Amino acid sequence: MRKRQSVLAYILLGVFLLGGLSYFLVPFLTTRNKSESKSSNSAPASVNFTKEGEVTFWRDGKKLRKIDVEIAENQAERSKGLMYRPYIPDSVGMLFIFEQSAPQGFWMKNTSIPLDIIYVDENKKIVSIAKNTKPYSEESIPSLGNAQYVVEVNAGFSERNNIITGDAISF
Repeated sequence: MRKRQSVLAYILLGVFLLGGLSYFLVPFLTTRNKSESKSSNSAPASVNFTKEGEVTFWRDGKKLRKIDVEIAENQAERSKGLMYRPYIPDSVGMLFIFEQSAPQGFWMKNTSIPLDIIYVDENKKIVSIAKNTKPYSEESIPSLGNAQYVVEVNAGFSERNNIITGDAISF
C-alpha cells in the first residue's frame, strides 16, 4: 500500500512539474514568436491584415516613411477600424477615407493596442496627431482641424519616424 502511495506521489509530482514548466515556457515562446514576427516586414497571419495600399509620409519633398495599409472607405469599415486586433506590426496601419473634409473624432472602443491617430486634411497635410491613445477608451479623440483622411498606426510611430503636424502623406 505504501509503495502505491509513493508511486502515486511521484506521478502527481511529475504532472505538477510539467504543468508548472509549461506555465512558464508558453508565455516565453509566444513572446518570442511575436517579436520575431515584428522584425519581419510582413504582418503575421494572426493579425488578419490585408494590404490594400500604401501610405508615404513626406516633409519638404523628402520621404520619411512608407507603410502598408488597409483602407476603410465606407461607414462599416470606418466603424470597425483596428478593433479586436491584439497586435499590428510597425510597418502597417489603416487609412480612413471620408467623402468630405470636416472635424473628425475617433475613439478606442474595442481597440486593445495603443495607437497614434494622424488627422490629415483634403490637401493631404497632417493637421494633428493624437499620440499614444488609450486602449478601450470611449472618449472622443478629436482632430484639431478639418480632416478628410486619418491614418492609424502603432503608438509611438510618429515619434520613431519624426512625423509632425505640417508633414504630408500620399497614397
